[in-house]
Amino acid sequence: MAWYKEWFGEEYLELYSHRDSQEAEAHVDLVARELAGHPPRAVLDLACGAGRHTAALRRRGYRALGVDLSFTLLAHMREQSLPMVAGDMRRLPFADESFDWVLNFFTSFGYFERERENFRVLEEISRVLVPNGCFLIDLLNPDHALANLQPREVQETAGRKVEIERWFDAATQRINKRIRVHSPSGPPRAYLESVRAYRREEVVIGLRWAGLEVDRLFGNFHGDPHDRDSERLILIGHRPV
Repeated sequence: MAWYKEWFGEEYLELYSHRDSQEAEAHVDLVARELAGHPPRAVLDLACGAGRHTAALRRRGYRALGVDLSFTLLAHMREQSLPMVAGDMRRLPFADESFDWVLNFFTSFGYFERERENFRVLEEISRVLVPNGCFLIDLLNPDHALANLQPREVQETAGRKVEIERWFDAATQRINKRIRVHSPSGPPRAYLESVRAYRREEVVIGLRWAGLEVDRLFGNFHGDPHDRDSERLILIGHRPV
């Protein structure tokens, strides 16, 4: 089974519990500032997870909808009464030109082993955007990620131990993470996380092939310019008429 069909459950939420609503608000700050000239009628939070960005958007009055493949994460959105749809980002369950903004946060692009499948996601973003509609894609910056790659880490909380192993596969250009969860209540469980590490030029060219243009690049959600040492690679652009 593909890693992304196994990993995004309750243990994922526990491991990333520090990625909270306060962080999501800071992310939406950048969106609201940079896209202020393009007020949306409908916003898609693509690969929304448990909905922290969807919630932040809706608190500001945006008509935002989340889509994700994980029923476990979507159940958390249902508990918050957030609008959501189950769907695969390679085949979005929406009609053409349904959204004015499509926002893809927290390194949710590059999951798939085949490059064609990853770039199919960009084509789907283009398809569901209205002409002149805007997008944001938030990725890790490969140079920074590889320079700061921590090969091994152990976390211990509430009687549970999590062992994390990280490595870069140069042949596939993927950053991988093996997560082993040890709990007193059962046998250890192992999961994989694997994301393609895209260079800026690769993503810009892929977006152009999909019919999208990049307008601005940022290195973090404070709005600093992107460079080799930036933590993130954040691309904001539009679908030309």
